[in-house]
Amino acid sequence: MLTILGFAMIATFLVLIMTKKMSPIAALVLIPALFCVAVGNGAHLGDYVIDGVSSLAPTAAMLMFAIVYFGVMIDVGLFDPVVRAILRFCKADPMRVVVGTAVLAAIVSLDGDGSTTFMITVSAMYPLYKRLGMSLVVMTGVAAMANGVMNTVPWGGPTARAATALKLDAADIFVPMIPALLVGLLGVLGLAYVLGLRERRRLGALRIEDEESVGAKEAVLVGAGAAAGPARPRKRPVGGGTDHVDRVDGVDDDEDLLKGLDPDRPTLRPRLYWFNALLTGVLLTAMILELLPIPVLFLLGAALALSVNYPRLPDQKARIAAHADNVLNVSGMVFAAAVFTGVLQGTGMVDHMAGWLVDTVPEGLGPHMALVTGVLSLPLTYFMSNDGFYFGVLPVLAEAGAAHGVTPLEMARASLVGQPLHMSSPLVPAVYVLVGMARVEFGDHTRFVVKWAALTCLLILAAGILFGTI
Repeated sequence: MLTILGFAMIATFLVLIMTKKMSPIAALVLIPALFCVAVGNGAHLGDYVIDGVSSLAPTAAMLMFAIVYFGVMIDVGLFDPVVRAILRFCKADPMRVVVGTAVLAAIVSLDGDGSTTFMITVSAMYPLYKRLGMSLVVMTGVAAMANGVMNTVPWGGPTARAATALKLDAADIFVPMIPALLVGLLGVLGLAYVLGLRERRRLGALRIEDEESVGAKEAVLVGAGAAAGPARPRKRPVGGGTDHVDRVDGVDDDEDLLKGLDPDRPTLRPRLYWFNALLTGVLLTAMILELLPIPVLFLLGAALALSVNYPRLPDQKARIAAHADNVLNVSGMVFAAAVFTGVLQGTGMVDHMAGWLVDTVPEGLGPHMALVTGVLSLPLTYFMSNDGFYFGVLPVLAEAGAAHGVTPLEMARASLVGQPLHMSSPLVPAVYVLVGMARVEFGDHTRFVVKWAALTCLLILAAGILFGTI
């Protein structure tokens, strides 16, 4: 009976959040509470919730202060020079533009929020893609895959959910996975290079000349057959040869292409740039070396960043308020998950479901449950939300793996494999920010990205197995 009720609870939760009948937070609280009463353990619901909240408080604190920290770093302009440097590196060469898109998306993804990443990346790169006539689905696909790999940082969501669901330390999951994730990121960069070469062959090679050689700030096209969007090209011979340069009318100030972010926003702190860069470097290094627990590191980092960059109390309150929505949504989700995982564990449902699953898994696959979980993470995280997969499915798979000697840490790491594909799921709100700002049809984006994202996921899984972390 507990097995049936457990699967019924998970199915009800998944259906309600996938059909958007309930918000994830409401479903995480109300559905398990209802089933806890149905099981006959309603009197113990408070104990289950308190136990869950106590175990999840460090994860919630980490997410809260990480969002505030990286939000402040974006506000003060830490990433602005990176955006401008990447755009200058591109030099209007399609290959460099695509690679630059992947690099920019990966760097900005350090804030752990997909919507922010896509807003910054598209704002910076969209003008170049339009001016050069490049494929916009290449931009959205590369950005989504780079963000999917980087979204596995402990404050990005999936790792925190896996840690929450299995009651593990996020650092213990993430740090050993870094080599495999770097392989995945290199795979995305390699794919960006190939796609960029394909765009270069289709459009021709382009560049942005220096002011001294041109005498004015202007974008120029080198080679025939390259489109420049709505601008009207004028040909002028170069060196007497058959090649020519098309000067794009209307591009009389390439600084418009090199801003990326509003350079006049009042939150900028240019005089403190190196302080903020050093602080971020120290923070990430300390996290990787595990000098202190991650929640403590981000708590200290957020407090220091706010105090130094905005010494006036009203300014600090304004910055906290600006990021309050993200903080509340993420931390609220974690505490709501305490109800779901607490009931699932406390009532014994997860044990009964795991026992049934163990009996159905062929004996030969039992010791390879981490590999099975990694493969299953591709379709499961694409067709359901991260909340559904990590809080509804992963605990059951982990219990089944434990019966065959597979540790929860291995299962948690394997569960991260599907994230490059997940970031293009129709259940991810951030992807609509991406395709909407890029003016790309979601269907076009999906047809382009699914095969490449799946390949990236399998590359991470193979690397994880090779490095012995999965």
